[in-house]
Amino acid sequence: MLFITPAYAQAPGADPFTSMLVPLALMIPIFYFLVIRPNQQREKERRELINAVRRGDTVVLSNGFIGKVMKAKDGDNELEVELNETMRIRVTRGAVAEVRGKGEPVKEST
Repeated sequence: MLFITPAYAQAPGADPFTSMLVPLALMIPIFYFLVIRPNQQREKERRELINAVRRGDTVVLSNGFIGKVMKAKDGDNELEVELNETMRIRVTRGAVAEVRGKGEPVKEST
C-alpha cells in the first residue's frame, strides 16, 4: 500500500507574489532604519569633524600616523601635519581618520 498524501489545491485568491511582497515591504524600512540611516549619520558627523580641523589639533591619519596640525585654512583641502620636530607633511582632509585632541583657536592677524 502506498502512502500518498492528497494534493491540496491552493486557497482561492491567495497570490504567491502578494504573500511575498508584504514581508519584503516591511523589511525595507527596517533595513533602512537599522543599517543605512545610522551609517549616513556617522558619515555626516565625520565630515563635520574633518571640516572643523584647525591648527593645534592632534589627528590620526588613515595610514596610522599621528601628528599635530600646523596649518589648516578654511575652504582649503590640504593640511600641514607635523609628525615630529623635523618632519612636516601635507595631506588632504580626506586622509584624516580621527581627531584626537582639540588645539588652540587660530590667532587672527590684523
